[in-house]
Amino acid sequence: MPLLEILYGLLAAWLALYGLNSLVLTLIYLRVRREKPPAAPQPASWPTVTVQLPVYNELHVVERAIGAAAALDYPHDCLQIQVLDDSTDATTALAQQAVARYAQMGLNIQHLQRSDRTGFKAGALAGGLRRASGDLVAVFDADFVPSRDFLRRIVPYCARPEVGCVQARWDHLNRTYSLLTRAQAMGIDAHFQIEQTARSRAGLFLNFNGSAGVWRRTCIEDAGGWQADTLTEDLDLSYRAQLRGWRVLYVPDVGVAGELPPQFDGLRRQQARWAQGSIQVARRVLPRLLASPQPWPVKLEGALHLTGYMVHPLLLVTLLLTLPMALTQGRWPAFVPYFLLASAGPPLLCLVAQAERGPRGWRGLAIAPLVLLIGMGLALNNAVAMCRAFMSREGEFQRTPKFAVRGSQERWENSVYALRCSPLVRWELLLAAFALLSAWLTAGSAGSALSIWLLIYALGYGFVAMLSLGQAFQARRRAMAHSRLWGDGSQRAPGHGLG
Repeated sequence: MPLLEILYGLLAAWLALYGLNSLVLTLIYLRVRREKPPAAPQPASWPTVTVQLPVYNELHVVERAIGAAAALDYPHDCLQIQVLDDSTDATTALAQQAVARYAQMGLNIQHLQRSDRTGFKAGALAGGLRRASGDLVAVFDADFVPSRDFLRRIVPYCARPEVGCVQARWDHLNRTYSLLTRAQAMGIDAHFQIEQTARSRAGLFLNFNGSAGVWRRTCIEDAGGWQADTLTEDLDLSYRAQLRGWRVLYVPDVGVAGELPPQFDGLRRQQARWAQGSIQVARRVLPRLLASPQPWPVKLEGALHLTGYMVHPLLLVTLLLTLPMALTQGRWPAFVPYFLLASAGPPLLCLVAQAERGPRGWRGLAIAPLVLLIGMGLALNNAVAMCRAFMSREGEFQRTPKFAVRGSQERWENSVYALRCSPLVRWELLLAAFALLSAWLTAGSAGSALSIWLLIYALGYGFVAMLSLGQAFQARRRAMAHSRLWGDGSQRAPGHGLG
């Protein structure tokens, strides 16, 4: 068999592993979904808790975040709030005013600002921990709004001495803002409803998701603390803690709402950071996991979890190999049709997650094709990010812009945080054309299944490229109208006077 055919077959088989893993996690979930964690009794005395709010240039949401933390229903003598502010804009003034206001009300709340942004979010969390008084540490990103009873509901689960971290479910403040946010919500629901539940209840390794969770301080310190040599410090600490024998517990009954990126290029940035960071963590932690005394199912699932973003470069490379295979009249490996069956894993995972939401979930399934197209279309974006992870251990933590938009009438386009259109758009359009050409050339030799798959590639790349271009055009048009209206070209923020 020619080398090209062998390479294509190996990559297709590797890619199929991730699809099969989604099927396995779905089956595990269906088996354990009724096995809820035992109810956690209220403690006789509440432990001390430090709430950390890492903030970096969050004009639109910082006051809301501080207000939600200040409103937490928890004994004030056991609660400390830290606003870890690395901002370089007017966010700092807003944060200082809010902190001063709540301090006057008697809350133990502090505004902590560093001289530089060394270590990014991990550096801010580590710096705050050195000045923290709590035995437990709750972490919320700036766009998350915990309910008043969050700590009273989640802290009791920390009573078990082996539990080092308790992760809550992510809900969404702006699920219905647009088709884009609806699609993102469906993907995130699948992760939290199916993957996190299955891993937690089956005794597999899982991760703290960076927000809406509570850590035991001794667990953080025992695992080596927050470390800044990856872009996903949450995933890194989670695995280091579990390798030390601590348990990360997921509690799906407690949810915290956060903001989904309404701008597609914000989603690009978020996905790129997660992809790059996950591979950085895999390079660092995977050898230790494989050498650990953990059972082989835990090791295998952990390896697939840590390298999950490998799906994207594999999708990209298999697409690029399709045309040479067609031009050289190579024989398609006999198992390729079965590989396509494995690709049903992620859609099925989303389907089950939406079914668990009840009638609201079933009604939302109409946008399920968008989840598939966005996932396919992001392959180039995430593959580029992963190349950076393999080429260098360094990386800049680029925040995902938050705009505090909830209703469809609220706009983000004139915000100072709105991003420019990604330069990857031109390459995505080329890949869409390449996939269409490949589908045409392989229609007779590889069968209809592969041709349909290539058409999905083309639609995915074309969709994300046109979405970026369309939002960039819309933002430019609104900026021009805003400039004519105000006469000075200034930009003002959603929720701060912009109609």
